[in-house]
Amino acid sequence: MTHEDGLRGVAGTEGAAAGGGRDGGGGGGGAPRAYRVGYAPGVYDLFHVGHLNILRHARARCDYLVAGVVSDEMALLAKGRAPVVPLVERLEIVRSVRHVDAAFVETVPDKVETWRQVRFDVLFKGDDWRGTDKGRKLERDFAAVGVEVVYFPYTVHTSSTLLRRALDVLAEPVRAQPAAEARGTTS
Repeated sequence: MTHEDGLRGVAGTEGAAAGGGRDGGGGGGGAPRAYRVGYAPGVYDLFHVGHLNILRHARARCDYLVAGVVSDEMALLAKGRAPVVPLVERLEIVRSVRHVDAAFVETVPDKVETWRQVRFDVLFKGDDWRGTDKGRKLERDFAAVGVEVVYFPYTVHTSSTLLRRALDVLAEPVRAQPAAEARGTTS
């Protein structure tokens, strides 16, 4: 899959009039609002309601939403483990979410380099990044190119990490108990 495949539909969005988004947007009189392209990067492994919430909230804050699906190699580099669900499947899932206008395969660790390829106006992240060294660096780097960083609440009760742990427990072999232990008696 090429970057062009991942960006299908993104080209030509710079400078477009407001109201061209999926929901019509625009509103009444007054000066026209600039068309905002949003970017929501993530691994999107074991897709869950937290992912859906980020994409829904992101789409409500821009006119056109590009979801950046991190490649298997970049996920391994960033998180120290490969995703459970292969890239091609994660990309198809994310592309199929109604809040997403286009999906892009992220293959470089530098988000500013990704910005050079996608050209978004606002980057969306979970608020687990807010106030951290990596979050402050992201904010500095994007301020230099005029991109706003917006944080959304992290969905605490569900995450791919929690789902992965649950799957690991389910996959553990059941330890056979000796007959005496099973009856509650020991020698």
